[in-house]
Amino acid sequence: MKSWDLVGLTALGERTSGAAGTVVGLVDGPVAVGHPDLSGADLHEIPGVPQGSCTTASSAACLHGTFVAGMFAAGRNSVAPGICPGCPVLIRPIFHELGAGDPHTPSATASELAAAIVQTVDAGARVINVSAALVRSSDREDGLHAALDHAAARGAIVVAAAGNQGTVGSVTGITRHPWVIPVAACDLRGRPLDHANLGTSISRRGLRAPGEDIVGLAAGGGLRTLTGSSASAPFVTGTIALLWSEFPAARPEEIRAAVLQRPLTARRAIVPPLLDAWAAYLSLARLAVRSG
Repeated sequence: MKSWDLVGLTALGERTSGAAGTVVGLVDGPVAVGHPDLSGADLHEIPGVPQGSCTTASSAACLHGTFVAGMFAAGRNSVAPGICPGCPVLIRPIFHELGAGDPHTPSATASELAAAIVQTVDAGARVINVSAALVRSSDREDGLHAALDHAAARGAIVVAAAGNQGTVGSVTGITRHPWVIPVAACDLRGRPLDHANLGTSISRRGLRAPGEDIVGLAAGGGLRTLTGSSASAPFVTGTIALLWSEFPAARPEEIRAAVLQRPLTARRAIVPPLLDAWAAYLSLARLAVRSG
């Protein structure tokens, strides 16, 4: 796939499809777990939290969650990316299914997102994908910051979509946290999309990845396309899952450094670097040789 070639995933994907010990947390909508392309996926719900399986396949929440789940868990014979089908996926829905034909973009409050992150970390996720918009509410964001601190303390890497409002300097309670890797969407030539959110903090701590007309799973069966950073963040999350599958003893800081490929204070541009999964693999391989 062109998107894989652009970000160096082809060579890494030939080495591994993910390992059972590398758990991916999906903080998103519920998933149509009966989709044929997810038949071999290792999908799990977190006990005691809202149901992870869709009740209304045509709802925006289910459409979004199923698409993102397929980017990780679809089989390698699927047209969907299926980046790390060998990794277990923990489904933690935060989007409400408002019914068929719901026109709204799925979103969540800071307190809902904070609770989901803590529960996903405590359930064993090593890397967490958040392709979610935060709604403006009366919520204070202290709880979200504390949840992200909890993820950092437990060594769970959080990857978040940078957003699609076309603003410069746009940060939210999740993308401003120093432990989070924000991801901006680009086209298949590596150019940022016109509506991609950019900024110096996103550039220093984040990456860009393909997010234009990405083909994925439709909740009702079949395929659909999605454009935006919701589609680009899973490329980074999936890469981290594959790297940790190949280097299970690597520390979270080593995985982050390999993926980001530069000192955190080195950049002052507003456009983040392009993900290079193979360069990250080579960096970790060299580190393993030196440590061995």
